[in-house]
Amino acid sequence: MPRFAIAQLETIPSVQCPCGTSRRAFGIPDHPNFSVHLVEISVDARTHYHKGLTETYVIVEGEGWIELDRVRVPVRPLTAITIQPGCRHRAIGKLKVLNLVVPAFDPADEHFD
Repeated sequence: MPRFAIAQLETIPSVQCPCGTSRRAFGIPDHPNFSVHLVEISVDARTHYHKGLTETYVIVEGEGWIELDRVRVPVRPLTAITIQPGCRHRAIGKLKVLNLVVPAFDPADEHFD
């Protein structure tokens, strides 16, 4: 069994998410400790939070803002943001984000007020 895995993110089908669309690699069941998402932010990204996972966003393309517990912070390419469990968040603007999720993303851990 190999001790590595490779994903070509642009070839993974996208799914709808509160932020827009996401291409999700790794994750449950093969990699329960983490997952990687390539997220294209839509104009109407929805504020949400997670109870059990930490996300790290790395802005790949675009400029805009990230809203973290109602505080807006400007972002641009290569800005990195770590979002702890319980932090309400959303990205604002036309952005492409690499999202590193620990532990692996679980759709049951997406919560809205």
